[in-house]
Amino acid sequence: MHKMGSRQSRGNHTFFLKHTKDKVTALLVYVDDIVVTGNDEAEQESLKQNLAKKFEIKDLGRLKYFLGNEVAYSQKGIHLSQRKYTLDLLTETGLLGGKGAQIPVDPNIKLRENYSGEAIDKGQFQRLVGKLIYLSHTRPDIAFGVSLVS
Repeated sequence: MHKMGSRQSRGNHTFFLKHTKDKVTALLVYVDDIVVTGNDEAEQESLKQNLAKKFEIKDLGRLKYFLGNEVAYSQKGIHLSQRKYTLDLLTETGLLGGKGAQIPVDPNIKLRENYSGEAIDKGQFQRLVGKLIYLSHTRPDIAFGVSLVS
């Protein structure tokens, strides 16, 4: 990426930017997925061609879904949403039909150990908490509740 004129982000080493005059091209890598975007279509095409020389790549077209985020386009810009991620999480936990609340959790609630004797799958609970932590990055309104259960 450096040889192609891109600069690596200091905060995220998998994020690269290339500025040319009033145009920008961005590349983000996550494991074996790459997102290429920006307002310089010619540079984006050149970047994809250069990557194809070194790696086997497949262009899936316009980004629709990435790392639990839905991407919607309009004339006003791009809208990111974790709607599908949230619905999948609710379905997985059997809470899809649950009622919403004005306050996600009572701030005075006291959590205690489960005394019902019902076994809890520790691994499943930890995975759920991890998914909730990821969701709370875009939903700060649930951060307090997530911190309680984690």
